[in-house]
Amino acid sequence: MSELWLGRQVAVPSSYDPGVLTPIARAQTRRDLDPPPFVGFDEWRAYELSWLDGRGKPVVALARFRVPCDSPCLIESKSLKLYLNGLGGTRFSEVDAVAATIRADLSRAAGAAVEVAIAPLSMRPQRAPGYPAGDCVDELPVEIETYRYDPALLRIAEEAPRAQWLVSHLLKSNCPVTGQPDWGCVVVHALGPVIDPASFLRYVVSFREQQEFHEQCVERIYRDLWRLGMQELMVFACYTRRGGLDISPVRASRVGLLPETLPEEIRQ
Repeated sequence: MSELWLGRQVAVPSSYDPGVLTPIARAQTRRDLDPPPFVGFDEWRAYELSWLDGRGKPVVALARFRVPCDSPCLIESKSLKLYLNGLGGTRFSEVDAVAATIRADLSRAAGAAVEVAIAPLSMRPQRAPGYPAGDCVDELPVEIETYRYDPALLRIAEEAPRAQWLVSHLLKSNCPVTGQPDWGCVVVHALGPVIDPASFLRYVVSFREQQEFHEQCVERIYRDLWRLGMQELMVFACYTRRGGLDISPVRASRVGLLPETLPEEIRQ
């Protein structure tokens, strides 16, 4: 894996520098996963985006970036933060020029076309944080005995196959570079053998000491559930923000299962 910005003390860039963007080959992060075929994307939301207008006056905005999951590379989170911070001292004549610049730079780093949407606060963009739809398993009265990743905890219920929506806010893993905790909410839509909700809760909690990137955790969850014999499957996780960025990786067995918009989980 190439040298990362994560875990290093660096000065905040004062000018535009696309060279700080650090790609990480997805092949490296998937070596021990052997994931089944899936489609999806990694959606980043930026809450601290700023640049200078033609007169040198600061503009502040919200932004959304979607990186396709079949891109050769994902983008290291700290490098993305450093890159966005560098835009704060750069002049752009219009919002479209900012979006075009970010789109070109992120697409180059990821090796595939990245979607970019920017909403200056002058446009009064609205946010509606809430709770994802589905059956939340968090209040089930189960005993928890392990906090180390264990896919063997998953069980199939003795029910006829059907569709399920399962939600848990108890997802927590750790950055593999810094060891810092990553907190999130995981949502599963499955069609096929019925996942025992209590076993799903134990399984989610078993990630608490797992050291992997957000994208890896979601792909691991997808793989483990797919191996239970699912006919269709969609998994996404809404991770809480850090340094003005949050990420929601989404994986599904077909394009039709991918959500057009993602919920903004209450902690994001």
